[in-house]
Amino acid sequence: MSILGAIKREEKKLKKQLARLQGDLNKLQSAAQVLGKSANREMAIVKKRVLSAAARAKISNAAKKRWAKVRAGAKKAIS
Repeated sequence: MSILGAIKREEKKLKKQLARLQGDLNKLQSAAQVLGKSANREMAIVKKRVLSAAARAKISNAAKKRWAKVRAGAKKAIS
């Protein structure tokens, strides 16, 4: 019985939260309309940044040089 009561309390709490959020959404939409912008405007898609093959190769070579230094230092520490 206590489990059912807990579920009902949680349901009531979530319904209150949903009502509050819907009210907030309505306020934001009306504010956007007052400002003259559509509240239903879709989010702009952010274009992915693309590296050229030369830039990728340069980054790869730099990383390989850094790891070579780390490995050389580890060999000296072991010896």
